[in-house]
Amino acid sequence: MSAALADPAISPVPSVAPVLAEVVRSGFVEGRHRGSLVLLAADGSVDLALGDVTAPVFPRSSNKPMQAAGVLRAGLELSGERLALAAASHSGEIFHRDLVQKMLTEYGLTADQLQCPEDLPLDAVEAETYLASGGVRDRVTMNCSGKHTAMLAVCALRGWPLDSYLDPGHPLQQLIHTVVEEAAGEPVAAVGTDGCGAPLMAITLTGLARAFRSFVLAEEGSAERRVADAMRAHPEYVAGTRRPDTWLMREVPGTLSKMGAEAVQAIALPDGRALAFKIDDGAGRALGPVLARGLALLGVEAPVVGRIGRSPLLGGGREVGEIRAAF
Repeated sequence: MSAALADPAISPVPSVAPVLAEVVRSGFVEGRHRGSLVLLAADGSVDLALGDVTAPVFPRSSNKPMQAAGVLRAGLELSGERLALAAASHSGEIFHRDLVQKMLTEYGLTADQLQCPEDLPLDAVEAETYLASGGVRDRVTMNCSGKHTAMLAVCALRGWPLDSYLDPGHPLQQLIHTVVEEAAGEPVAAVGTDGCGAPLMAITLTGLARAFRSFVLAEEGSAERRVADAMRAHPEYVAGTRRPDTWLMREVPGTLSKMGAEAVQAIALPDGRALAFKIDDGAGRALGPVLARGLALLGVEAPVVGRIGRSPLLGGGREVGEIRAAF
């Protein structure tokens, strides 16, 4: 075992976590997804904790609101759709790609300077359309390209190195590190590398829920509140037209929502209620049912909750079961 894993301060969550979702086929439970989940009451106290919600996890793209706030604190003036895109895991739809390219041009940058990987659109439907039109893997199309564009732009503005903007020791990444710790109310437990190449800060699920709560309750005009307001006003730029984050922020006013890879999700309601969870095996198919159940426990009553929670299983092209929450 490596020294990092041996250190209890940054050890992974326990292997035996509670079952958060069940895979039910033809009335038979054929699989289970374990994980941890925390719900915060409006006053910030822990209302429900399942599993170890005090162990650090990598929030993956659920960290993006904090990264966007760091870019604002560094001095970049962004608002509206552009700020929402800076906090996005976008679907790669035409309007996402067009705005990324426009932002690059506005700041005198080129797609070649982006250090995110070349990729296809994250949305499967959009990827099919994109490939059919002759599209190829591209950095602008990659779901994190808005974040990377904003990071490059503020580095150009501040005269910071562009070629090392993803180095954890870079001034921008050090500032983002501070923003994450302040929002979560705890020290970063570990720093890794996200799928897009950016530094990734590990915090607890409780800290992640606190961070989202702090964004919706932040003072108007602060970097944190500006990010939350832009995301909520332009949710289609945060995700896409066929994505649960978009549906939820559009249909439950005031909600801040951001998923992350490996089945991470964080939510905050405008009164300070919040949730965060992670499915241990990273199964995205369990995310919707678990999120819907968490929202119901928070007291959210809206048709979109049922839409998000529906996850049918097919057999022979017809519905024969479902993935359902188990708590």
